[in-house]
Amino acid sequence: MTPAKRNPRTANGARRRAIRARVMAAYDVCAICGKPVDKTLRTPNPWSAEVDEIIPVSRGGSPTDWHNVQLTHRCCNQMKSNKSQQWAQNAIKGNGIRPTSIPFRTSEW
Repeated sequence: MTPAKRNPRTANGARRRAIRARVMAAYDVCAICGKPVDKTLRTPNPWSAEVDEIIPVSRGGSPTDWHNVQLTHRCCNQMKSNKSQQWAQNAIKGNGIRPTSIPFRTSEW
């Protein structure tokens, strides 16, 4: 029986909460659409504040690295999903790019 795969966002809860608090205090605008974020709104409101990973965890990004997190609206973060920052910003502007143009990391073996 193989062990269950752990979610990296919850593996280090204290560190993730500290990063989230730091991002919420440091930024006031959505990194994707550029509009102000109302931090008083709560989930599931689509305009509530969320902390997004610039390089998604599914693509090898760290959920606890200060240089890999940003403030976004919930709806912007959901639209971005596991795509690139550039893809999300172009989608907001209406200039779609293909998801296959995302640079992927490859291993040496």
